[in-house]
Amino acid sequence: MKFLDCCGKSCPIPVIETKNFIETENPTELEVTVDNETSCENVRRFLVAQGFTVTVAGKENRFTVRGLKEPGETPVVSEKTKRVLVFVSGEAMGQGSDELGRILMRSFLYTLKELRPVPWRIIFVNSGVKLAAEGSPYIDTLNELAAQGTDIISCGTCLDYFQIKDKVRTGRISNMYEIESSFLEATNVIKP
Repeated sequence: MKFLDCCGKSCPIPVIETKNFIETENPTELEVTVDNETSCENVRRFLVAQGFTVTVAGKENRFTVRGLKEPGETPVVSEKTKRVLVFVSGEAMGQGSDELGRILMRSFLYTLKELRPVPWRIIFVNSGVKLAAEGSPYIDTLNELAAQGTDIISCGTCLDYFQIKDKVRTGRISNMYEIESSFLEATNVIKP
């Protein structure tokens, strides 16, 4: 088994170091140690996406993510799969009047759930993360989209900046590595 210690490293460094480690070492078994839940979940998701069977142990400030990969190929996403990504970087749509922008954002998000197919993923960054947090008027709409299969992601660094990580009410918390990878995987990107 190969070992990688990513304690003390901030997002997205643990995922990037895990990726580089896999590329250089090509392990069939590995163990990554991190010191926070967000990094633990990000590394876990990354390993699963790379074809590893993953187990997690630990709590509080020490987590161990173990990955086991059976010989064979990693599944590849079909090139015919349409992946619409919605990238939300603020609380309002467009520039100019913030009041009008919030009205437009409400209409935009409501309309998304009526479209077919629904978006593959919605990513919230900067002040856009507030739309997925406690007190947001959009939680029900976003939960409906999630129930229809849309992956809702909020940037962990942004949530930390606004001190609302514990107030997320829909979707999941992720990192810049997954956000940038999403742009590469998407067939279309919409930015309201």
